[in-house]
Amino acid sequence: MYGYLKFSSCRPNKKVFSNGDLYVGDFKDVLPHGKGKYTWSNGMVYEGDWEAGKMTGKGLLLWPSGERYNGDISGGYLHGFGTLTSPDGSMYEGQWRMNIQHGFGRKKYSYSDVYEGEWKEGEHEGNGRYFWNNGNKYTGNWKRGKMHGRGVMEWVNGDKYNGCWLNGLRHGSGIYQYADGGYYFGTWTRGLKDGKGVFYPAGSKRPSLKKFCISLGYDNGPKSVLSQCSSLNLEGSTVKKRSVRRSVSEKISVSGVLRSSGRISHKSAESSRHSDSSKESMHHYSSGTFSFDSDGGQSEAQKSTAVVYEREYMQGVMIKERVRGYTELPKKAEKKTKHHAKETKKSSCFGIFKGKNSYHLMLNLQLGIRYTVGKITPVPKREVRTADFGHRARITMFFPRRGSQFTPPHKSVDFCWKDYCPMVFRNLREMFKLDAAEYMMSICGDDGLTEISSPGKSGSIFYLSLDDRFVIKTLKKSELKVLLKMLPKYYNHVKEHENTLITKFFGLHQITVHGKRKVRFVVMGNMFCTELRIHRRYDLKGSTHGRCTDKDKIHENSILKDLDLSYEFQMDKSLQKFFFHQIALDCNFLKSQHIIDYSLLLGLHFRAPEQLNGLLKPPMMPNTESSPAGQGPTTDGEVLFPSKGLLLVAHEPSSVSTDPGPHIRGRPLRAFSLGDKEVDVLVPGTGRLQVQLGVNMPAQANQKLSRDEADSAEVELFEVYDVVIYMGIIDILQEYNAKKKAEHACKSVKFDPLSISVVEPELYAQRFINFLKQKVFPEQP
Repeated sequence: MYGYLKFSSCRPNKKVFSNGDLYVGDFKDVLPHGKGKYTWSNGMVYEGDWEAGKMTGKGLLLWPSGERYNGDISGGYLHGFGTLTSPDGSMYEGQWRMNIQHGFGRKKYSYSDVYEGEWKEGEHEGNGRYFWNNGNKYTGNWKRGKMHGRGVMEWVNGDKYNGCWLNGLRHGSGIYQYADGGYYFGTWTRGLKDGKGVFYPAGSKRPSLKKFCISLGYDNGPKSVLSQCSSLNLEGSTVKKRSVRRSVSEKISVSGVLRSSGRISHKSAESSRHSDSSKESMHHYSSGTFSFDSDGGQSEAQKSTAVVYEREYMQGVMIKERVRGYTELPKKAEKKTKHHAKETKKSSCFGIFKGKNSYHLMLNLQLGIRYTVGKITPVPKREVRTADFGHRARITMFFPRRGSQFTPPHKSVDFCWKDYCPMVFRNLREMFKLDAAEYMMSICGDDGLTEISSPGKSGSIFYLSLDDRFVIKTLKKSELKVLLKMLPKYYNHVKEHENTLITKFFGLHQITVHGKRKVRFVVMGNMFCTELRIHRRYDLKGSTHGRCTDKDKIHENSILKDLDLSYEFQMDKSLQKFFFHQIALDCNFLKSQHIIDYSLLLGLHFRAPEQLNGLLKPPMMPNTESSPAGQGPTTDGEVLFPSKGLLLVAHEPSSVSTDPGPHIRGRPLRAFSLGDKEVDVLVPGTGRLQVQLGVNMPAQANQKLSRDEADSAEVELFEVYDVVIYMGIIDILQEYNAKKKAEHACKSVKFDPLSISVVEPELYAQRFINFLKQKVFPEQP
């Protein structure tokens, strides 16, 4: 069809085709070439440049519907820079690729909204600005047509939000500035305030962005907060490329050119562009009644005060408030704090890897793991042997910066890589149902690893994979020896007990730089890589010795301790029975290996209290189809949580995600309340989740309010919550040392027989289990 054209008559510079199409212009041989005008029988017209029978160069396209394109065309495609105008008044001016908006462009919609920024495959993606016709404006990152990453939303009433977005909703850390000068520093989940934050009324002195980041637990300041925005993922969407006519006698359909790049969907944005000034927040008074006050009014009323408010939200509902005065640290105290921080850094045995050296260490980890996984994966699978364990079972490779016959060139320093027990860990990864390619891409991807602050006193360096699935922790030499020593028994234990709560290890490695500096590290699963937001984190050892956290130092990501836990949890009888059965098995294993000082890492996702449901109206979900054009973001009331709590339902494999995760392994659990059937949990606003041991376990949290807490400035608004629990046993590399106990007893006048570092393994395990049974998960009456 492209090369042989039939026409009924022929005159110089003019051809009439048998199907009624007409071309007038220059030719080369029998094909249009040069300048020309082509008119299709349906009324569509192209006038412009031609090359070998195809529209190529500058040209003007007119469709019968009234659409008009003026710009670059290549091979019959809208490709380059051009302007498309529609009869409804919308206009796109910018770059194109293969009939689709791609690159930088500006589009004015028929309802007067304007987007100006980067496009990809016909959708907003990259940096861009969106102006609604009512005066609201968003400036920031986009992905697949929705606000995603870092961005600033400005409302016409003067309010402003600067922070992270996901799928068109506020999601992550951010700062909300009210028109009257008040600020709220906190976190959001799916458009709702969720987690801890601080409210600074108008007139009060607020901290810098750097101090705000540190208060949330991001010790590296704003960069680490913003890095959380870029690590968010969106579900993929299929982009359909419609076919278009690209040569003589072929038509170009305007529907194939125009994409569904219309106005931002209200369904996807929901409350993300709603101003908080008109939203109502819940306050609980001693009388037990509730009153609704807007954040905006509250900020104005407290303009002359110097106090600030530490608040905690769950799905948009405030459940705790603490009033405190805000004062800056005295200069002497600040200097002392900085001096203490410097001393802490110097005392760390890994201080040499801070800054640029830490970046080199990260590159070394990625290079080594990529090499190890690539080398061991093709080896045929077999059962592990005795020779596969121990410090002699290892792969060693030197990585010169210039590369070698076996290693690629790299931008780090020369280093020596050592991979311990590669066959054992390869089998463990398969046992934990991890795909080798996904494991390698998660840790060794181009986006790198994120360094996170150490939650303990060990001075270890922690890295988090980009998708949050894996944690990499540096080890002491003694910890490396303990892990190698216990690895054969560990392998058999996790093989025999698929529901074990013990930490899942995926690799053990060592890097040697500059000939003598050694760094040992282990790759573990991240227990808090979950579908639900973790509101509280606890490290529970069953001890009272130094097991509390200074309230003034608690931030969003703090890991609290035993004495900080003010809840008791009630689970389904069968779930609780199975939990303690596995805890006993795991503790017996650790006891047999003379391990002490381990913890139960407990993560809690709270649901908004059920008793509020009668007081709140269901959310008004705007409909994109019926909403008037040009309405844009409104200042309607806050999107509220659904009216149902957590619900256990019979397990349906086809209705839940069964993809293996770094912390997920084992079969679904059975619930007594459903006739001992395998169960899933329905979470309002999220979906259906598979219940497994330590993962997605529903429970009820009962607040334990002491007299001291009742008289404090911190107010807990509710006593009972629905929670989803995540948990696992961590820190299993501390071996009992009888000699250390004897030395401790001799040196200490006030010897504490229950001090964590000197408790015998059997006593430690007994105390650990009793604490969980009596204080955390007490038996139901």
